[in-house]
Amino acid sequence: MNRLQNLKPLALTLLIGFALVIRCNPASAQSVETLTVAGGCFWCVEADFEKVEGVAEAVSGFTGGDVEDPTYNQVTKGGTGHYEAVEISFDPSVVSRSQLLSMFLRSIDPTDAGGQFCDRGDSYRTAIFVSNQEERSLAEQQIEAAEDKLGQEIVTPVLEKEAFYPADSYHQDYYKGRKLVLTRFGPKSQASAYKAYRAACGRDDRVRDLWGEAAPFVGN
Repeated sequence: MNRLQNLKPLALTLLIGFALVIRCNPASAQSVETLTVAGGCFWCVEADFEKVEGVAEAVSGFTGGDVEDPTYNQVTKGGTGHYEAVEISFDPSVVSRSQLLSMFLRSIDPTDAGGQFCDRGDSYRTAIFVSNQEERSLAEQQIEAAEDKLGQEIVTPVLEKEAFYPADSYHQDYYKGRKLVLTRFGPKSQASAYKAYRAACGRDDRVRDLWGEAAPFVGN
């Protein structure tokens, strides 16, 4: 009996401590959700969404095709059916799926069915990938709202989510990488090469022309 009585204060202390940890760190008790989108160059989509509060991680990769674990060269060459895509992990208590979808549609040219900006071809098409009817409904609602805002037809499809294959480490966080790479602009760090590519590709100029002040990432 004495042993049980001695254990009670310890158990109570542990329970109180656990409750305080959960209270101080609500995100730890909140399940992380994922949103997979294709918006042209995955370096750019990853860079944009990793700035969003509530986004834990954005991973560049490939999805939507019929080749298992494809390489970057395979996908960009064509014939795999894969999109360059980004899997966004987020805390829905901080930023909602609907908010992320709204940001996504306003960070691309959703009227272009042949690619994005200077990047042309099937792998650079846009798409939203969903796992269930609720996610599909949210995506369709945001597309309808974006069409009303834009006054043009949006051709970005809503597709069933399939296996997502992360790209190799070279492509992850490219926008802030320090490795030297040889580009048509000369030797540059990955971060500098990314900035030069993004400017030359006309992504921000087109998004600004299309969406104006509604564009969430232009100028950031």
